[in-house]
Amino acid sequence: MKYEVLLAGKTRVVELARVEDDWKISLDGKELDASVAEVAPNTFSVLLNGESHQIRVAPRADGTLTMHTGLAEYHAEVTDPRVWRGRRHGTLEVEGRQQVTAPMPGKVVRLLVNEGDSVEAGQGLLVVEAMKMQNEMKAPKVGKVVALAAKAGATVSAGDILVTLE
Repeated sequence: MKYEVLLAGKTRVVELARVEDDWKISLDGKELDASVAEVAPNTFSVLLNGESHQIRVAPRADGTLTMHTGLAEYHAEVTDPRVWRGRRHGTLEVEGRQQVTAPMPGKVVRLLVNEGDSVEAGQGLLVVEAMKMQNEMKAPKVGKVVALAAKAGATVSAGDILVTLE
């Protein structure tokens, strides 16, 4: 699979190929020494050129992706239209049960929804403060809040499940 990805204002070509239980990955024609495993929904453990990274990918209502790794945040847009099989009316919507996790350690400042609430894709669910910055965690899909593990004022670690949507 070949994708054109707009990342930090620059178009990059990413190629992915499944080889048995692994992935062969190249960036702009250069093969990378990479190993990827999905450790939770939308959360990936990536070994890239000998360095380990945990990457959380969150679809946004505008059709782009937000990726968190460590303390960094990146925004990307896949420009290959074949990729957006779940795209409807300009937005990306994931399917099935989804868990929204903390992208980095922090503190839950406020909850924007309650268990049982119906939500729209891109709607704010809660706000997490990390490194003196407040980050609104958004719904990756239209659905219903089936579990709200976060509590206002609670400290969270990277990868902690905050909200489950169905």
